[in-house]
Amino acid sequence: MSLLKLSDVSAFYGASQALFDVHLEVEDGEVLALMGRNGMGKSTTIKVICRLLKNRGGSVQFRGEDIARLPSHKVARMGIGLVPEGRRCFADLTVHENLIAAARAGEWDFAAVARLFPRLAERRTQEAGTLSGGEQQMLAIGRALMTNPRLLVLDEATEGLAPVVRQEIWAALAQLKAKTGLAIIVVDKSLKELAGIADKGVILEKGTTVWSGAFATLSPDVTDRYLGV
Repeated sequence: MSLLKLSDVSAFYGASQALFDVHLEVEDGEVLALMGRNGMGKSTTIKVICRLLKNRGGSVQFRGEDIARLPSHKVARMGIGLVPEGRRCFADLTVHENLIAAARAGEWDFAAVARLFPRLAERRTQEAGTLSGGEQQMLAIGRALMTNPRLLVLDEATEGLAPVVRQEIWAALAQLKAKTGLAIIVVDKSLKELAGIADKGVILEKGTTVWSGAFATLSPDVTDRYLGV
């Protein structure tokens, strides 16, 4: 049984259809790269998974349960942790306050997050709004981890970050893959870095799944056709 399974998913913004036929599966411990050019439905798919947007057709199952009728907070409690695009940290709260805001009991606590991102321990009492973009991304990842999810979802994992910080984020994701049983969905444009952690990939084109498979089988022809400029 898949941890997460989307089958023939369609979704709309008002009268405008954004997703037409999206299907993907994630198993426990797998890393899935969700790819596609800008505006092809990646963030919309993330919203459907996290129940921030209802799907009008198809099915969304998590841990064998149809979650189509569940609100987003209940899905989060089931074990889906979201690192949203733009990070969305609570600017007026400290690093520690951000991390404990939605914390749930489990393996991931402040000490565990601080081991993954030592800089957050150094900034513990600093307001999130004063952090750099890279530090805010670390904080957003740590905040999601402290919900102790089964599935971690990262929308635009390293967008807009300095190269050195990007490498810190990729190293942290590689560590999560190597040392935990956490499943991860990651949206990012860097095929080189994705190749280092992704078990499989899904490519969206105009709201439809046009390719899926083991990441190692992703060919230059496919990347040129669906991911090239």
